[in-house]
Order: sequence, then C-alpha cells, then structure tokens
Amino acid sequence: MRESSFKRIIIILSIILPIAVLMLFRIKLEGYDTRFLPPIYATTNAITAMLLIAALVAIKRKNIALHERLIKICLGLSVMFIVLYAIRHMTASEVRFGDINGNGTLSDSELMNVGALRYVYYFLLISHILLSVIVIPLVLFAFMRGMLKQIEKHKKIVRYAFPVWLYVAVSGALVYLLISPYYI
Repeated sequence: MRESSFKRIIIILSIILPIAVLMLFRIKLEGYDTRFLPPIYATTNAITAMLLIAALVAIKRKNIALHERLIKICLGLSVMFIVLYAIRHMTASEVRFGDINGNGTLSDSELMNVGALRYVYYFLLISHILLSVIVIPLVLFAFMRGMLKQIEKHKKIVRYAFPVWLYVAVSGALVYLLISPYYI
C-alpha cells in the first residue's frame, strides 16, 4: 500500500471515529447489564500507559522489535477501550460525578461532599476527551511513519504523539478511579 493510501485512511479514521462514538452515545439499548465494563476499560487504559513507557524504554535501548510489538499491543488495547466504552454508554445511563444516591441529579449536600474534587474530575474528563480525539491522527501517523521506516519523520511526530497518548491513557484510568464510587 502506498503512503498516500495510508494518509487517506488515517484522515478518514480520524474524522469518522469521534463522530461514530458521538453517534453511538445517542443509541440506548435496554436490557443489558454492562456494569462490569468500566473497570475493564479503565484497566486497558492503565495497561496502555505502562506499555507505552515500556515501549519508550525499549526504543531507548535500541530494541526496535520489542518497541514495535508493544506499540501494536497499545493500539489493540486502545481499540478495545473504545469498543467497550461505546458499548457501556449505549447500554447504561449516565453516571454523574458526586451523585451518591444515583438519582441523576446532584443535591446541595452531594455537591458539598465532593467539593473542589469535582473540578479536578471535570478537568481530567474534558482534557481526556479532547485529547483522545487529537491523539488518533497523531498515533496513526506516527505508526505509519514507523512501519514505513521513515524514522526521522516518525521521531518528529512521536514527540507529540507519545505524551498525548500517555496523558489520554493515564487520565482515562484516573477518571474511572474518581467516578467509580458513583457506579450503582
């Protein structure tokens, strides 16, 4: 496959994936118990973060084969995350941060109970969501450059792709840890 074909596919995926996820959130499927999914997809984020660091160590040690395998695993985990996340949001009602009784609204006492932690949670959540959209083309272009052995171009884009991907993975796990007490 030619580089121009890869670029076209990456651009299409970078546009379609976020739109598809947004559209899937509007679909509500009743009768499925998917309460078990959030810890699984949060764990995929945590494992992705650890493997990204391991991939960095591998490439610093010039172990290209290990680096490539770890990055492929990270890509697979990221795909698994988005599929599980979409399934959960299609089959469950929204969980609100601080909603101890699970009624969908925050009372004054619930707001007071979470305090400033609410701002930390929403900062992490919003930055996670925004950067998860930005990371798609960064990671895919970096991956393409690596697979095509365009090492200098790969290194240039990885300067941005790696920290953004790592932040998205870590913040995803943190968002889950913060909201998990409110799952009913």
